[in-house]
Amino acid sequence: MQRRRSFEPSTLDELKSLAESAGYTVLGKIEQVRAPDPRYQIGYGKIKELVKLVKETGAQKIIFDNPLRPVQAYNIAKETGVEAIDRFQLILEIFARRATTTEAKLQIQLARLKYELARAKEKVRLAKLGEQPGFMGLGAYEVDVYYETVKRQIQTIIEKLRKIRRKRVLHRERRAELGFPSISLAGYTNAGKSSLFTALTEEEVPIDNALFTTLSTTTRLVKFSRKKFLLTDTVGFIDRLPLTLIEAFRSTLEETIYSDLILLVVDVSEPIATIEKKLSVCLETIEHIGASGIPIITALNKIDLLSEMETQEKFEALRDKTPKPVLISALYGLNIDKLKEEIAKNLRNYVRASFSLPLSNEAMPFLSWLFSRADVQEIKYEGDVAYVTFEAVPWFAEKVKSRVGELGGKIESFKY
Repeated sequence: MQRRRSFEPSTLDELKSLAESAGYTVLGKIEQVRAPDPRYQIGYGKIKELVKLVKETGAQKIIFDNPLRPVQAYNIAKETGVEAIDRFQLILEIFARRATTTEAKLQIQLARLKYELARAKEKVRLAKLGEQPGFMGLGAYEVDVYYETVKRQIQTIIEKLRKIRRKRVLHRERRAELGFPSISLAGYTNAGKSSLFTALTEEEVPIDNALFTTLSTTTRLVKFSRKKFLLTDTVGFIDRLPLTLIEAFRSTLEETIYSDLILLVVDVSEPIATIEKKLSVCLETIEHIGASGIPIITALNKIDLLSEMETQEKFEALRDKTPKPVLISALYGLNIDKLKEEIAKNLRNYVRASFSLPLSNEAMPFLSWLFSRADVQEIKYEGDVAYVTFEAVPWFAEKVKSRVGELGGKIESFKY
């Protein structure tokens, strides 16, 4: 169900995909072009049409693409006899179905409770007028008691998330100590991020055609062009993702903020207008979470679904609108090597350094540590001295330089 203005494009197809991702079977749809009605969101004539459609199809729930105020949801339920929810509640349902980690589950609960808190008093008051689907059981509460109960639940979850986030910071710090540049996969939901993660890591992660397959981050060490990188798959973006949900998943999205490079995945098989709209949503979300200063490479994915002519036409249309575009098919591995080259080219701010180090009981563990964390290009032994040449990101090279000095070694060269 959608109410839109005459100049706005329809988004019912995406709403249908969201509903199917939540496990619903879509039985029908209604769209109305008009200003919002304060009582029902749609006009009373459309409400009568909706009542008829519910009876004919046996529908058990009505989903609106527009935000519903409690009084509108109440009035619709009273007229139709079934619960009415909006796009935000639908997305919450999908997140709840797909959440696997404790953090993701808590973040979803937090978003739901914040949504509920803003509507708690009005919902309880409406329930006292006569309970309707979606308002059941609330009539037994006093308004202020229910409001305070929700507030306490929010505070409990926030404290639990703080503890988890402290652990996340520690994990991030430990990863940073490894000395490897980090790459975050970002993109509109269902653009193929998890498929690309699999192609780059050769490791399986959940992949399907439903929206929001990935809700928590997965980080793996990958190596190409003789360099090692940390690659992280993150939650997908979507148009009009409510601020409450962005805030709730902020700790998950923080992995993008702390990246050295963002790999933005775009489904290039869709119509140009759709691609441009989704690209705009992604870039706006990246800016909103504070990651706009990070270099971006755009992986124009799913070229296997296009002819050569269509692929070239799409590339020409998007060339100036996407940061550093590369045409790929993550599913079939097409142009993955070209993408790897582009990644390596954009992360070339390496230091090349050489040092000599007297061999000792402390020196051998240090050399072993260096081999596991940097690109050691040459090592040779002359007597009781090791001569090493390596490449690493600047801050890690500085760390090596300091340690070499502590062990009585000498830096022979250090070039940015």
